[in-house]
Amino acid sequence: MILLLGASGYIGQAFARELERRKIDFVPLSRKQVNYTRFGALLEFLKVRKPGFVINAAGCTGKPNVDACELHKADTLAGNTLLPQTVAHACVAAGIPWGHVSSGCVYSGAKVTTGGRTRAEKDLTRPELRALVDKSPEHIHGFTETDTPNFSFRDGPCSFYSGSKALGEEAIAGMGQSYIWRLRIPFDEFDSERNYLSKVQRYEKVYDNVNSISHRADYVKACLDLWERRAPFGTYNVTNPGFVTTRQVVELIEKILQPGRKFEFWKNDAEFYSVAAKTPRSNCVLDVSKLLAAGVKIRPVMEAIEDSLKNWKPE
Repeated sequence: MILLLGASGYIGQAFARELERRKIDFVPLSRKQVNYTRFGALLEFLKVRKPGFVINAAGCTGKPNVDACELHKADTLAGNTLLPQTVAHACVAAGIPWGHVSSGCVYSGAKVTTGGRTRAEKDLTRPELRALVDKSPEHIHGFTETDTPNFSFRDGPCSFYSGSKALGEEAIAGMGQSYIWRLRIPFDEFDSERNYLSKVQRYEKVYDNVNSISHRADYVKACLDLWERRAPFGTYNVTNPGFVTTRQVVELIEKILQPGRKFEFWKNDAEFYSVAAKTPRSNCVLDVSKLLAAGVKIRPVMEAIEDSLKNWKPE
């Protein structure tokens, strides 16, 4: 039996569907049933029910976006830093392996190769770097799991959300038998306020940048595949291979969905942050070589986006 925390959330729902599809017995535990934010309560439940694996899909993302985390810092810290630490300690005490839904938003930018040298660049909107993205994408490389987060409290500026997720990873790294599964900008074919493709369609103006992103069903399948394959415990970037620009996403929306509207883009970061955002946003590229080397199969990002749009299901 698998214990699923955060089953009612956007990613937790996807885990529940995939576990049902695989006919795997699981218990979706709510805080009303057991206050699993308290170590003693969670440990007692684990000792009594003895799950074979625990999935923590609970956390604080902020609604409607990460700007809300700036106003609710205590809740954000409790959900993204203290809760995974509590789950980790309880699982270690009970001798149970577990997996934690983390975030790739602990990075900004990508690694860029020019002149035979590779360096980390935090801002890919700079004209010379954006030209490289568009004309020579093979020179853009993602951050690996061994790269220290560069969008965190220790390497700011960052959003409070990203800082709390990075701190959460620090708190549980190497503790017991555990996976840290990094998610980025979830999307799929189901229209939702949490779906990246839905957000792009509803924005009055669109913010253009470069990102790795995660198809929601592909993400949970990959996470469960790591466990079922008994891949080595540790941190894994779990995104669809490759990266995409917001302009490419808009072009696909226009081509496939034909929404009948003209998309406008913010002129630059200065305009975007002066009007539409209160805190810095993470835009980054992640390397998924470790995930693929573990034998996990996951679709390229452009294929996943096109498939989602071709099978689009309006809310």
